Amino acid sequence: MKMKNAKFGIGDVVRHRVYPFRGVIFDVDPEFANTDEWWNSIPAEIRPSKDQPFYHLFAENAETEYVAYVSEQNLLPDDSGTPLRHPQVRALMVPDDAGTYHWKVDAGIVH
Repeated sequence: MKMKNAKFGIGDVVRHRVYPFRGVIFDVDPEFANTDEWWNSIPAEIRPSKDQPFYHLFAENAETEYVAYVSEQNLLPDDSGTPLRHPQVRALMVPDDAGTYHWKVDAGIVH
């Protein structure tokens, strides 16, 4: 299987192509690394291919904050400049002037 380079990186702010949520990337899988049960729960007509990068997001929509797992094909850059309200983003990351987030030095994250 040919590996793809990830289009997005840790700290990038993205939005979903179809669903109304956005978030910041905190981890990247070079290809699908979740359960088949999770993958099969996605309706077949919109189910993404497994052979692409998948991203772990601190995600939020108008109602709530959560963690999401999203295929690269379903993400777009979010250049709105709107700060994220997700509590884990505020606790673990800081934004830079370009709108990208970075791990806080004192967050205890090992790189």
